[in-house]
Amino acid sequence: MISVSRSHFQRCGNRDRLYHSQRRSSAAGVVVRCCGRGRGDGKVRGVAMESTLKEIRGDKPSVLDMDPESTVGGGVEDVYGEDRATEEQLVTPWTLSVASGYTLLRDPHHNKGLAFTEKERDAHYLRGLLPPVCITQGLQEKKILHNLRQYQVPLQRYMALMDLQERNERLFYKLLIDNVEELLPIVYTPTVGEACQKYGCIFRHPQGLYLSLKEKGKILEVLKNWPERSIQVIVVTDGERILGLGDLGCQGMGIPVGKLSLYTALGGVRPSACLPITIDVGTNNEQLLKDEFYIGLRQRRATGQEYAEFLHEFMCAVKQNYGEKVLIQFEDFANHNAFELLSKYGTTHLVFNDDIQGTASVVLAGLVAALKLVGGTLAEHTFLFLGAGEAGTGIAELIALEMSKQTKAPLEETRKKIWLVDSKGLIVRSRKESLQHFKKPWAHEHEPVSNLLDAVKAIKPTVLIGSSGVGKTFTKEVVEAMASFNEKPIILALSNPTSQSECTAEEAYRWSKGRAIFASGSPFDPVELNGKVFVPGQANNAYIFPGLGLGLVISGAIRVHDDMLLAACVQVSFGEIICYIYHEACLASIWGAELRKFKIVHLVLVEIPIMLP
Repeated sequence: MISVSRSHFQRCGNRDRLYHSQRRSSAAGVVVRCCGRGRGDGKVRGVAMESTLKEIRGDKPSVLDMDPESTVGGGVEDVYGEDRATEEQLVTPWTLSVASGYTLLRDPHHNKGLAFTEKERDAHYLRGLLPPVCITQGLQEKKILHNLRQYQVPLQRYMALMDLQERNERLFYKLLIDNVEELLPIVYTPTVGEACQKYGCIFRHPQGLYLSLKEKGKILEVLKNWPERSIQVIVVTDGERILGLGDLGCQGMGIPVGKLSLYTALGGVRPSACLPITIDVGTNNEQLLKDEFYIGLRQRRATGQEYAEFLHEFMCAVKQNYGEKVLIQFEDFANHNAFELLSKYGTTHLVFNDDIQGTASVVLAGLVAALKLVGGTLAEHTFLFLGAGEAGTGIAELIALEMSKQTKAPLEETRKKIWLVDSKGLIVRSRKESLQHFKKPWAHEHEPVSNLLDAVKAIKPTVLIGSSGVGKTFTKEVVEAMASFNEKPIILALSNPTSQSECTAEEAYRWSKGRAIFASGSPFDPVELNGKVFVPGQANNAYIFPGLGLGLVISGAIRVHDDMLLAACVQVSFGEIICYIYHEACLASIWGAELRKFKIVHLVLVEIPIMLP
């Protein structure tokens, strides 16, 4: 909480506010002297002003050039050097630190609402600005939760939570941490998908940083507009492939905002250390381009060299502004860009793609847990994927890596246990020349198969994984075929949101006569069948990225390695939402030659069985 004495405001001539600085403005203005730390640290910055007209005049004479001892007209000598001490300090003239009074109640970082105590109300000039009652944060939480439960439409709950975050950040995170199971589907999938679709209509407060093509050539300058200087985690999207909903352009900001809320609630990362960013290079969504409420650039997407140059400027600017150890999480980029960005910057930046690596980690963790029910090792099972994009190939690669690690077999051999089906059918060697580069490792020797049902009958997989983004593709015939040659078929319908899921939990259990081991990307309610209640698992990336991100930040890692993902999978397979994880987290030297292991510091907040009916 910010605390400022009355005498300080009397000296400054403004009791209600004070300005603090972080860098010198390029425009003419005032130089501000700072004491203490910035808003993110909750301390007060004192102020004193001096003219910067010397910069405007250039070489012309200025009173600032005069000998202080020879000033005329009663000038006062700068005995203690207070004026000169601020000449070289960095200034952000528009940044506001709330100190007390009415403006304190409008600052979400420090506002406590009716939870301000009597003593705090006196200290911060809040008398009369609040009703007389003082209540606890616990009672505030109870009231907000009661009000949320009155809404019948999930999007209304989402909007209410975002409004709470904008007026009382502490209460928002307290509510989310204490009720994570209930509120996770609101701030994250599936509700966040609908929020992104309607983001232009429900937009109230800007959240995060928007970098559009208008800022090309000055991204570093724009990054410095963000008031917090100590950033540890960035979640960035270009909005081209939001969940299974396609190109939502600038309206994809809901994804970085939601992800970073979970970094704080589940991973314990300070909110002020998190930065959501949306890169707006246009959209190919005709409906959005014609929507009068659309908040992004009204142009077709930039591609090719223009896109690559803009992203490269962004990556360089982030590293220059925030340092080597800032974690950049790529989110919901289209396949053709996702793999390219991860490959290009994986060796130069601390980057992590949640769609490729996060999804792969949580699915592998679920498979490890499921093996306790079906028996055998990973290498003894056969896997068939519907969908060969970034999620599907990412999962497949991590499964192959783990099999290789367990059996000591070459990676090329373990890949042969994994088959992928894309929009043109089973990926086989005869199609290799026409395949995108990330699909080629999965082109095995087999006759062409045109559809999923025939592929299931031909390959006879023990595990069926859907990552296609197309709903209702695990038909009754497909599920029945899986159940015909598996006692306990493992069926994962991972596409988000719920409307895009390959099948529902009820369909999987009913069509397999209750024998399927099922998990989905978005949550489904328990299913009652033949007198038994089946609780579907959820292969939710929230089981991975908050803990993995915190481990990367605290361990001081500068690169993400596969061993880190595999170590995280081992922990999640015990059915835990990981909030603090160091288990075998690797700290790599700049050359990636030295790996040191950290002992686990493991705090389990919520235990949820994954994929166990």
